[in-house]
Amino acid sequence: MWQAVYAELKDQGVEILAVALDTGGKKAVEAAIRAADCRERPEALARLMGWSPALWARQAPPTYTCLIDEAHVVAELYGITNVPQGVWIDEQGRIVRPAESAGTIDMVRSMNRETFEIPDADAERGMAHRDAYIDALRDWAKHGAASGYALSPEEVRKRMRGPSAADVLAATHVRLGRHLYAKGQLERAKHHFKEAVRLCPESWNYRRQSNMLDPDKVGTLNSGPDFWEAVDARGDRQFYPPADLGQTA
Repeated sequence: MWQAVYAELKDQGVEILAVALDTGGKKAVEAAIRAADCRERPEALARLMGWSPALWARQAPPTYTCLIDEAHVVAELYGITNVPQGVWIDEQGRIVRPAESAGTIDMVRSMNRETFEIPDADAERGMAHRDAYIDALRDWAKHGAASGYALSPEEVRKRMRGPSAADVLAATHVRLGRHLYAKGQLERAKHHFKEAVRLCPESWNYRRQSNMLDPDKVGTLNSGPDFWEAVDARGDRQFYPPADLGQTA
């Protein structure tokens, strides 16, 4: 689906860079999703992720750059706490919009956890948010710094928060966990990833990774009991807060 957006906007100077955050590396990213296989339910996946039928019909293998970040460096540098999130960067290398949901909104509570089906009203709401995000991207591609969606440096700084002491310590645990994982010391690696989750409970990247290090889980969909327990524990707090697309002058 992002390939359809890329094909539309690449001639306007837009580049898309996709980054998979997974300590399992190439093996995890290339593995076929097992259990509730998304490829067996393409329409359910499209509705869940908010892709309109028009964009879904234009899906194609990506020709934009796709990378694997085994060390979660990109997440640490840009404050990415969940996936999918997007960061807009202009031609001068300045952040125009910091990490935010790339059009995805919170629909997990109304989703059937066995089939991924969601009610029609939620699907329509999700498509509206996704379309709004892509329209904002189109506007930025056309107008550049003059776009109402291009945030001022002051607003970017306000929306970003610098790393806390807990963030720094959590990142250190992740580095240790990754090193131990590469050495085949799985239980010690899991301990450090769990410490990262304890220190930064809002980082779903750390939480997802902590749950998916066992050999039988690498490359599978992160939808086990531990994941849903953590989602339910949020109460009324959103899992995917929508992007704030309020235009600024």
